[in-house]
Amino acid sequence: VQLQASGGGLVQDGGSLRLSCAASGRTFSRYRMGWFRQTPGKEREFVAAINPSGGSTYYADFVKGRFTISRDNANTVYLQMNSLKPDDTAVYYCAATSVYGSNYNVQALYNYWGQGTLVTVSS
Repeated sequence: VQLQASGGGLVQDGGSLRLSCAASGRTFSRYRMGWFRQTPGKEREFVAAINPSGGSTYYADFVKGRFTISRDNANTVYLQMNSLKPDDTAVYYCAATSVYGSNYNVQALYNYWGQGTLVTVSS
């Protein structure tokens, strides 16, 4: 599976962005997909994940109610980000894992990673 993230950019405090992650490979539908983010000097952190069927989603506490993860049947996963804050400024990465357990936020379990897309939220 190869992943290509896009949709980052500059947005004002309170604004919205939608990130996309296009996956290649016919087995995309079998993977749990996740979004992570990283700011300089900090560890990369979990943001959201969605199961292969799309029926279950998981979020970090700091994005609940503001971000929504979704996926379609065309090999794309999305992260709709609303009410953005300057603290959301980061490089956002999409990732795929074949592990379905409860450890949806464990980076080491994700087999494939996209290149990252930069989101900048100005105050």
